[in-house]
Amino acid sequence: MIPYFEQPVLPLGPVKIHAFGVLVAVSMLVGIRVALKRCKTLSLDQDLCADLLFYLLIAAFVFAHLFAVLAYFPGEVAKDPLMLLKIWENISSFGGILGALFGIWLFFRWKSPPLPGGTGWKYLDAIAFAFPFAWAIGRLGCVFAHDHPGTVTGFPLGVSLSTPEARAYITYFYGAAGRLGELPEPGKLAGMAYHDLGWYEFLYTLLVVVPVFLFLDRKPRPTGFFPLAFFLLYLPVRFLLDFLRISDARYGGLTFAQYASIAGFAAVAYVLWRRTLPTGTRL
Repeated sequence: MIPYFEQPVLPLGPVKIHAFGVLVAVSMLVGIRVALKRCKTLSLDQDLCADLLFYLLIAAFVFAHLFAVLAYFPGEVAKDPLMLLKIWENISSFGGILGALFGIWLFFRWKSPPLPGGTGWKYLDAIAFAFPFAWAIGRLGCVFAHDHPGTVTGFPLGVSLSTPEARAYITYFYGAAGRLGELPEPGKLAGMAYHDLGWYEFLYTLLVVVPVFLFLDRKPRPTGFFPLAFFLLYLPVRFLLDFLRISDARYGGLTFAQYASIAGFAAVAYVLWRRTLPTGTRL
């Protein structure tokens, strides 16, 4: 089992720098660099790509927060509506993806100069290719922050509950969800672990998605191939992992992200069915 550890924090006077924040910043820098390099390889305008990335990142951060608090903690928002304005707290990776897509749409709708039909898909393709590399680093930040705890388990890749700190951590989340009665007695709990969903997504992205993308890039692909490839690889796994969440709000037995996964997978299937991927696609 993976040992539990406290998130590293570097105090600089009144400011505390958390490992999560550092890794998220690194992930953005890596994503930007890889996307710009990809645009250069594809003979795309790097300045236009940089502007697009700005819109994408702003929208991603806003949506990541709103999605997290409204979809997963609606009760807390009802108690404290000001939570909606604290965009530095409670962020959802899935919400960030949706926000990024909205930012891309907004950019091509309002900011981008006129482009030939289908050009927008080329930029989206470049960004989508870079995304898993940044995503893996961002998910590593989630690993350090322990911000996606799942149910207790005996799974070897779970995070060990052998220390009092780990048991207090998972007990807090079970208590917040009103599920304390589901926890084993303390002696048994100490020999168990909990599912860390950020850790699982990090492993899946690093060991599966990134290698698959590198392999698929060994020969030319149709424009728009990599956005659809990412969603086909990611959405089913995300759908299954959400069953392990402890305290997230559920609607009809599923989380909001699971419904979004179903809708996203259906949208990708529709695009493939319509055969708009190779040519004639507009964005």
